[in-house]
Amino acid sequence: MKIYKANRKGLINYLLIGFVLLPVIMFFIDKNTLTEKPFILLPLLSPLVLIFWIYFDTFYKIENNELIYRSGFLRGKVKIPMIKEIRKGKTMWSGIKPALARNGLIIKFNKYDEIYIAPESNNELISDLLKVNPEIKITK
Repeated sequence: MKIYKANRKGLINYLLIGFVLLPVIMFFIDKNTLTEKPFILLPLLSPLVLIFWIYFDTFYKIENNELIYRSGFLRGKVKIPMIKEIRKGKTMWSGIKPALARNGLIIKFNKYDEIYIAPESNNELISDLLKVNPEIKITK
């Protein structure tokens, strides 16, 4: 079993910084309201918890001829022998996307299914997938 970390570049970092700084900025703007009514922070902290969960819980692994992906509440498996094609360096803007960055991999499997993932090293994951299924077509 080999675990591949997710590439954490791009928009997710700016969202994380923004949601962390927003309560701090609000505290300095109006200290009295936040000290008297701290429950006002709940609508700000709930998206922060979700973003932290997705940020730290996104990874991919190969185990028992399956590519397992996990990103917050998105979890699943793709049987490697069923993978037909991998498009490298592309970004998919719709569909299942357990990824945090652009320029990842679009994995096409079964007849019409596809998923977008973005590991730290696209080449490393591709080479390990090719060891299991050498008939995968790689396109750029």
